[in-house]
Amino acid sequence: MTWFYLLLAGLLEVVWSSTMKLSEGFTRLSYSLETIVAMIFSFVFLSLALRHLPLSIAYPLWTGIGAVGAILVGVIFFKDQLSPMTWFFVALLIIGIIGIKMTSSH
Repeated sequence: MTWFYLLLAGLLEVVWSSTMKLSEGFTRLSYSLETIVAMIFSFVFLSLALRHLPLSIAYPLWTGIGAVGAILVGVIFFKDQLSPMTWFFVALLIIGIIGIKMTSSH
């Protein structure tokens, strides 16, 4: 269940970063509220994961899931353009996330 909490926390980080973009600087109330709620739940699930995972594992995975997810949302939904070199570094992020998980004893 711990890894599920961490994954959910990371996915909620993607949600709040996306809704923050849609809030247009917190000027659109509904997206602003969605951002705040997603932030709260992201932190709640991260804190649940931290009960059983060390900070040195949980935090980088949480931010990594959020970073890669935000990149994908930006490209797919917001039509962000990334250079091939940027995609290379995104791949390195993914490799790093997988490597941290695979080498963790938890």
